[in-house]
Amino acid sequence: MKKILLILLIICLGIGGYFYFNPSKELDNKKEEKKVITLKDEDVKASLFKKYYNKAIKTVDEMTLEEKVGQLFLVRYNYADTEYLSNFNPGGYILFAKDFENHTKESMRKELNEVNSKNKYPLILGVDEEGGFVTRVSRFSEFRSEKFKAPKDYYEEGGELLLAQTEEEKGKLLKNIGINLNLAPVADVSTNENDFIYNRTFGRNAVETSKLIKKMVSVANGVHINSCLKHFPGYGNNVDTHTGIAIDERDYESFKNNDFLPFEAGIKENVPSVLISHNVVKCMDDKYPASLSKNVINELRNTLKFTGIIMTDDLAMDAVKAYVEDGKAATLAINAGNDMIITSDFMTMYNEVLQSVKNKEINIDTINKAVIRIIAWKYYSNIMD
Repeated sequence: MKKILLILLIICLGIGGYFYFNPSKELDNKKEEKKVITLKDEDVKASLFKKYYNKAIKTVDEMTLEEKVGQLFLVRYNYADTEYLSNFNPGGYILFAKDFENHTKESMRKELNEVNSKNKYPLILGVDEEGGFVTRVSRFSEFRSEKFKAPKDYYEEGGELLLAQTEEEKGKLLKNIGINLNLAPVADVSTNENDFIYNRTFGRNAVETSKLIKKMVSVANGVHINSCLKHFPGYGNNVDTHTGIAIDERDYESFKNNDFLPFEAGIKENVPSVLISHNVVKCMDDKYPASLSKNVINELRNTLKFTGIIMTDDLAMDAVKAYVEDGKAATLAINAGNDMIITSDFMTMYNEVLQSVKNKEINIDTINKAVIRIIAWKYYSNIMD
């Protein structure tokens, strides 16, 4: 009888031990969420940020799923929202002109340092300071005595020397006030004054534009400000996608032999980021805008060999809404291969992506790969140390 009781006791202890030492299915799922993918060797060896991948992997391995998802977003800046949004760990913010109004260099720097300090992971702080028609900072006299002209104007006035001098000044100004990403230069090719994008380009052919884009990226790198080529795969003569749908009917050869060239030049000069347009480029994908298209992003990754950060233009634009019936633009963008999403509707898209991961509509490996690249970029840029 004692032997039987002893045997029963051992069995019970064994069963109890099994359930005690083996986590529940929910814990297994959480562990799986935090498990970082083993990157393919070529993903690391070829990367612009390869020196920082080991540090990035260690950082990402400690993140929760919620923290990872937050890092995927460049959020429309509103100072009043930043304390609350810090709970969701955004990858960074994009600032517009109204955010600099009534500020000085000193007060802007102080505000951005304060916002950064609220966040567990240091922020990408970006702005569109192209010059000419698009100036968010230099339009205010507290930041510069006169706003930056378009790069095209400086080049026409004083050649590459004046272009380089003003780009250096621009980069130093942005760095001084706490900005670490300039969403420029515009690498689009346009020689027709009637094109929507013309006044933001150099107004020159692809070969000349390529030479000047290379110079601008080189200057930005020299003053340690991140630059961003836009709008891949090339804007052409399309309409403004802030307000309407742009359908690009050109054939693939026109992109390969023309529009791609300035992007290739910038990539060879180690530009860290590229922004994707919302144009529907039919020769690559007649179903989705470029920003939601795997085919277009594959061109950038595989044909142009870009290893840096790929980001969408603002996904709240009308040109995107028309192509997303279920409202899941952010899910499409991440699955297409974008690393970061610019958005003026952060919480909606954050919750959407989080739920899509939980529903297995986005593979956790896809999230991990993008976030590792983002964190490696932050180390590369000395935003994280």
